[in-house]
Amino acid sequence: MADQQDVINQLIEKLAILSKKQEAFKYEIFDLKTQLNQLQSAALASNEQDKLEVEKPNVPETDAITNNAAADWEFSNQQQAEQQQQQSQLVSNDNWDAAPSKKTINYQKPIQQPKKKSPLQKSNLEKFIGENLLNKIGILITVIGVGIGAKYSIENDLISPLTRIILGYLSAIGLFGFGMKLKQKYESYSAVLVSGAIVILYFITFFAYSFYELIPQAVAFILMVVFTGFTIVASLNYNKQIIAHLGLVGAYAVPFLLSSGSGQVEILYSYMAIINIGILILAFKKYWKPLYYSSFAFTWLIFISWMIMDYQDQEHFALALGFLLVFFVIFYLTFLSYKLVKKEAFAISDIVLLLLNSFVFYGLGFAILSDNETGEHYLGLFTLCNAIVHFAVATVIYKQKKSDRKLFYLATALVLAFISIAIPVQLDGNWVTLLWTAQAVLLFWLGTSKKIEIYEKLSYPIMLLATLSLFQDWGDNYYDYRIEYNSDITPLFNISFLTSILFVAALGFIVYLQRKETFVSALSKDGVFYKMAVYAIPSVFILTLYYAFRLEIEFYFDQLYVNSEVQSPEGPSTYSSMIIDFSLYDFRSIWVINYSLLFIGLLSYFNYKRIKNNVLEKAGLIFTVIAIFIFLLQGLYVLSELREDYLTTSDYFNRSIFYLLIRYISYAFLAFSMLTLYRFIKKPGIAKGFKIAYDLILHISIVWVISSELIHWLDIAGAKDAYKLGLSILWGVYSFLLIGFGILKNKPYLRIGGMGLFGITLIKLFFYDIAHLNTISKTIVFVSLGVLLLIISFLYNKYKNQINYNEKED
Repeated sequence: MADQQDVINQLIEKLAILSKKQEAFKYEIFDLKTQLNQLQSAALASNEQDKLEVEKPNVPETDAITNNAAADWEFSNQQQAEQQQQQSQLVSNDNWDAAPSKKTINYQKPIQQPKKKSPLQKSNLEKFIGENLLNKIGILITVIGVGIGAKYSIENDLISPLTRIILGYLSAIGLFGFGMKLKQKYESYSAVLVSGAIVILYFITFFAYSFYELIPQAVAFILMVVFTGFTIVASLNYNKQIIAHLGLVGAYAVPFLLSSGSGQVEILYSYMAIINIGILILAFKKYWKPLYYSSFAFTWLIFISWMIMDYQDQEHFALALGFLLVFFVIFYLTFLSYKLVKKEAFAISDIVLLLLNSFVFYGLGFAILSDNETGEHYLGLFTLCNAIVHFAVATVIYKQKKSDRKLFYLATALVLAFISIAIPVQLDGNWVTLLWTAQAVLLFWLGTSKKIEIYEKLSYPIMLLATLSLFQDWGDNYYDYRIEYNSDITPLFNISFLTSILFVAALGFIVYLQRKETFVSALSKDGVFYKMAVYAIPSVFILTLYYAFRLEIEFYFDQLYVNSEVQSPEGPSTYSSMIIDFSLYDFRSIWVINYSLLFIGLLSYFNYKRIKNNVLEKAGLIFTVIAIFIFLLQGLYVLSELREDYLTTSDYFNRSIFYLLIRYISYAFLAFSMLTLYRFIKKPGIAKGFKIAYDLILHISIVWVISSELIHWLDIAGAKDAYKLGLSILWGVYSFLLIGFGILKNKPYLRIGGMGLFGITLIKLFFYDIAHLNTISKTIVFVSLGVLLLIISFLYNKYKNQINYNEKED
């Protein structure tokens, strides 16, 4: 059996060697077939003209070779799998004789080379120059030539003025007739000739009016209007924008060419309105953007130039406002008409024109009204009328079901934008904040629930405006009171607090929508603005909620402070003899601190129970710690000031027992904050570092508070100077308790903290207390601290087997 097994192993090794050799052969075969395929393809491409009629050669095509190679690869993979499965048995030689099945040979159709250009074929550039550019240059040279000839005839008096004008009109009519005759066969060429004839008519009319006064201004004006109307008809008939452009340039040039310096601006604007109405008529049939851009730019540039240089409020007020409205409506309809009739989508350029037209109209109208003594009172109404116009357009668009929805959203966005502008223009104070807040909520709700992106995007800047307006209201209604001393306002029942609460409710609703699982924002989740919105809105909500009540607390004590002012009977009746109860400022400070501790604690508790937001939890912890240390640093000092006020008798103000009781009310708020921290560290999975930090904050707070209490009661008892001795003993006792608790709970950091506090006590004793204590006091202090040290040392020795100095506490 052993010999037989050796033979089997030898055969398997030989089989493996042959398999590797066969694999190498297949790589070489594949490479040869690829090279052969490339050479055959190159040969076919070079001799394609000779092989088109010849029988297809018996040569494998690229796809066939690739298929054979793929079959070879597949066969090789099958070989390796079979070899691994049959390592313990002989493999039949038939398994290695398999070959790919014979493939059907296909033949690639020869690639046809592109035909060479005929030398006689015209290029696109030659076609453009010969058929398009030359005729325009020719008509321009012709017009210039007519102008030069007319000028020469005028300067040299070759013919009479009337003859010159008649010849000019005849040449224009002749050119026009020749162009019309060529229209059927050469339409583009004919259009250029017709447009040239129209330009000549414009200038000949100018000569007749300006140089020779052969026709009055009114007749010249009528002729120009006729030429303009004919330009519109011709451009539609030819369907060529060039005619409309040439006619338009001439039309806008005519009022300046025909101007006599009389200042009759109403004739100028009436003429411009007629031209623009003609363009509006074109807009229902053709969507020629360059034409609209030109007319839009010419009209507003002329109007703005006149406003800057020649406008007089008393003389031109009604005229300017009337034509401003006419131009605005014409362009509004011009930009909308073709798109609405043809049910086409609006491009970005269309939206820009609509916005530009709206805000140019509003800006010029605002300037006209603000400069007028009567009009300045109607700025809000004017702004609201803008919103009404856009609302009417939005309604029309909405009724046309097949129109572009983006246009409807744009129109409604303009409505909301002008309403937002109208609010501060016409109103002031809290109403602005309330209306902007309502707008922001409505837009955000519609934008997110109805998936209208532009509404949501508009809501964010309006939220910002509402927030800034609220801050301004706070400055006007609360902080200015300290300077102006207005009449009393009922706390919590006033318009300022109501505004703050409504604003908070609105932002709270927005935050609620943001937290819903179905919420999908129009902003990109990876973008900066989305992250700002996600964090900024809840932050502003919490901030405004906090300050809504804090400002009422401060305002309440500000009013008490102002109303506490009394006249001193001992001095003259002057401002310097007025007495004010300054302790009310101390009450204001401690109640603000108490409120801050309560607010942060409630917020953390609500987040712990309902919201469960990690960011808010960490922020709550940070602000809780900050509030606790503010209480220890400032709050305890304020409480000591109130104690001093209580102990100091006053002939003018009542010092009740509440000056002392406020301490223990404040301690309750401090305890609530410590409970907030304790609830956090008791959560599962909290790191030990947080627990250590909590213990440190807790014991620092306890030492600080009981030290303050000791001073407080010693001061009340009349032993004010005894606090030095008392503090040393108190700190020593607390150090002893801290070390004992650290030994009991196996918390090294508490033992170390107790030793540190004891060290501070000893330093205070040797460098401060000794200099201020009598012999008896020194004896008491030293003996007390010495006994405490002995007891601490005894505890270390007694529990030395239980204290683990290397491991951390459980």
